[in-house]
Amino acid sequence: MVSLRSFSILLAACTSPIFVGASYSSSNSTNGSLANAPYRNPNLPVETRVQDLLSRMTIQEKTVQLLQGDISNWLNTTYESNGAFNYSGLVQNFEQKAGMFYVGYPISWDLLATNIKRGQDYAVNSTRLGIPALVQTEGIHGFLIGNATIFNSPIAYACSWNRSQIHDMGVQIAREAQALGVSQLFAPLADLARELRYGRVEETYGEDGYLAGEIATNYIQGLQSLNVSAMVKHYAAYSMPEQGLNTGPVHGGERELRTTWLPSYKSAIVKGGAWSIMSAYSSYDGIPQVADEHTLTEILRDEWGYQFFVTSDAGATDRLANAFNICPDTLNTYNNPITEGNECITLNALPAGGDVEMGGGSFNYRSIPQLVASGQLSEDTVNTAVSRVLRTKFTMGLFERPYQIAPRSQWANIINNDYAKQLAREIDRDSIVLLKNDHSILPISKGKKVAVIGPMADGFMNYGDYVVYRSQYSGVTPLDGIQAAIGNGSVTYAQGCERWSSDQSGFPAAVSAAEAADVAVVVVGTWSRDQMELWEGLNATTGEHVDLDNLDLVGAMRPLVEAIVNTSTPTVIVFQSGKPVTEDWISNTTASLVQQFYPSEQGGNALADILFGDVNPSGKLSVSFPHDVGDLPIYYDYLNSGRTTSPGFVGADGYLYFGHQYVFGTPQPWFEFGYGLSYTNFTYSNVTLSATNVSASDQLTATVKVTNSGGRDGAEVVQMYVKDVLASVDVPNIQLKGFEKVSIPAGQTETVTIPLNVSDVGLWNRQMQYVVEPGQFVVYVGASSLDIRGQASFYVN
Repeated sequence: MVSLRSFSILLAACTSPIFVGASYSSSNSTNGSLANAPYRNPNLPVETRVQDLLSRMTIQEKTVQLLQGDISNWLNTTYESNGAFNYSGLVQNFEQKAGMFYVGYPISWDLLATNIKRGQDYAVNSTRLGIPALVQTEGIHGFLIGNATIFNSPIAYACSWNRSQIHDMGVQIAREAQALGVSQLFAPLADLARELRYGRVEETYGEDGYLAGEIATNYIQGLQSLNVSAMVKHYAAYSMPEQGLNTGPVHGGERELRTTWLPSYKSAIVKGGAWSIMSAYSSYDGIPQVADEHTLTEILRDEWGYQFFVTSDAGATDRLANAFNICPDTLNTYNNPITEGNECITLNALPAGGDVEMGGGSFNYRSIPQLVASGQLSEDTVNTAVSRVLRTKFTMGLFERPYQIAPRSQWANIINNDYAKQLAREIDRDSIVLLKNDHSILPISKGKKVAVIGPMADGFMNYGDYVVYRSQYSGVTPLDGIQAAIGNGSVTYAQGCERWSSDQSGFPAAVSAAEAADVAVVVVGTWSRDQMELWEGLNATTGEHVDLDNLDLVGAMRPLVEAIVNTSTPTVIVFQSGKPVTEDWISNTTASLVQQFYPSEQGGNALADILFGDVNPSGKLSVSFPHDVGDLPIYYDYLNSGRTTSPGFVGADGYLYFGHQYVFGTPQPWFEFGYGLSYTNFTYSNVTLSATNVSASDQLTATVKVTNSGGRDGAEVVQMYVKDVLASVDVPNIQLKGFEKVSIPAGQTETVTIPLNVSDVGLWNRQMQYVVEPGQFVVYVGASSLDIRGQASFYVN
């Protein structure tokens, strides 16, 4: 308990009008007798500090480091509340759940910073050992607080294929989080978008492990460059649930796990250097991921050498009882007796490598002391988990800088400043993908009259999930951006229909607007919501626990697009969505088609930059588009034995032309992974390799000349795929192994080099050993996974 003296100090600190980022001094602390303890010495090695502190901790002090607290335990976080402070709740939080606390609520900057400081001051000054807490919130496309910068959704910015931009975004998100005292963000995802019915496609970096790993790695390195910890999620293989249903079981074997799913996580965790990991809700091959010793210990620790901590997702450990039926389902939380179910969950999850239990459930890990006392749980197991948490805290400098809250006068200069807005706009526009422009409707001349039509064009911001409550009412809509680009007098607007309705009564006004304009821009797609609205059950078509069995446009949106396309006005269709949309009939129209996955707060300006040609589109799809939901899965890297194609179709003449794969369709994608057009043309020539005969430990370089043969400056994503010609098991037909995004002025040629480690083209053989087998490998270089422009071979001896 805190003394009256230290409580007075605490209140005085919290009511100060300015917060200063400074190193912690123990001079005013109730744990001042430990001021010279080795764990407090920043000059000692991290491992020395970890072991010294661990040796001083009681079993209760260890236990509370493995449980997540919450700022709502001492602050009224209700939207638009007065933020009442509850001191007894603060004390109880740190008596029970002291390792970290969550702060992702729709409250003011001042309330957030004040109460983070209250919590951290209590942890540092008023607990026996003064161990600072990690301060946690969401961050997949921005720091989760009102009026912080909202970047476009992960599925979107992965389409930029721009490593340096993503790194810069990570740095800016860290600056904003750090300014208010947050030290850990639940991001990025290393999950893959290989089941498009699943609601959380928008949170992923697409279908490919290499691309996802590169984007995640650069996000992490940017974020952690300012000592704000990333948390890679959802380990492992979370995003291909049965029937596409959120948290459903994932089916697969060991070879698929290692070939397809683990590379993106390994890149983020090992190459990116992430300081924490969140495990998945799901089971893989029948084993719950919160208690899978194989993935959490044998692979993550023993093979990859990971030294930091793994936490469960919110309420995920309870699923061992209430979803998987592995433990008894009678679970109690604090202030109630510990049950057999609580103990069973702890004994399953903690020894397997689930170090920390997040909130949102029954806080089963509070049973640790009695399990150790009864001999059912080894204290060595507890020590291992606690040491991983402490290692994270020491490594990121948390003991020296428990918070780095900026002075209030600087907040507006750090959070959502002009630089951040411009960065969001640049990433957004570089993520937009031009899918179809065969009648050269784009770019639009700024002298033309434009009709802006559609339910996603105005009235709300069509953000992805994991934005703060009511974010949808702040940002630049497509209508806003188009008006800013060419002036209000050249723009008319008609909604046409509501996104959630089949009512077509607004069609006549929309058709009239289109017919009176030189060009019509129709914005349609899917929509998500912030987490509060999603969990309230408000309508949405994507987002966490919002899964689809049809990828077509909803309600009146398709008829609206058809009505506008059927006018004589040149039409641009914009899909603003969180996943691919299946409206392949558009290919048989004259319309141009643009994909803008869920935008940033500057989304309307970014879209206008592309529509009017101020910026040449350079985005490439991070996920393939099927013709129909029945074509799934549609990822490009199917195994060699897959995707037999003998298509059929219904002819324009009304006849039925029967095929076999499929009878009236095709298993080939509508738009493939890596695809994206430009307003200029790029030609490729002279693909060469630096070596032809290599060993498995060698590195070689692919070189290609790329010429901008059009009349506009542009950027091209040069993609390198590799095929193992003969293999001892069924392997992917090709795999992305490198890429470079290069800007090339009109008429100029750039020599592009892409490195390749030969060790990266191996496979998991029949003995489940990773080997690079001797033989021929073909390197394909091109503009997409299907648009191959050149090739060369190398041979492994």
